[in-house]
Amino acid sequence: MRILAALFIVFFGVASGPSQGMAQTSAGAQIQTVIGQQIQAFEADDFAAAFTFASPSIQRLFGGPERFGAMVRNGYPMVWRPSDVTFGELREIEGAMWQKVIVRDQAGVPHVLDYRMVQVDEAWRISAVQLLPSPDVAA
Repeated sequence: MRILAALFIVFFGVASGPSQGMAQTSAGAQIQTVIGQQIQAFEADDFAAAFTFASPSIQRLFGGPERFGAMVRNGYPMVWRPSDVTFGELREIEGAMWQKVIVRDQAGVPHVLDYRMVQVDEAWRISAVQLLPSPDVAA
């Protein structure tokens, strides 16, 4: 099953222990939907739609969908054109929700990303993405 992912500004965070519960399960489904919809927009080259899933701070940073799209195309081709996307664990780290996502690029190479999610007007938005070291994957 193919699920789709998000924005890529390398943001270094400090991890703490995982959080669990019913609220996190509901939030997790909503977060995965947002990330998936953004990657789907990237795949369709609809950078205007993809830009709407970014937090207001990211939108201010890039100023518009054109610059945002150029950053993704040039800096994160594995997200712009993934061959596969898998969601990992959702964690609460220092009060923020972080969703781990494993994206395989067109050559099949895995890239592990950690998405920082924030709520804006009761909707989840992507506020940062941290590129993590990729695991060794045996064939």
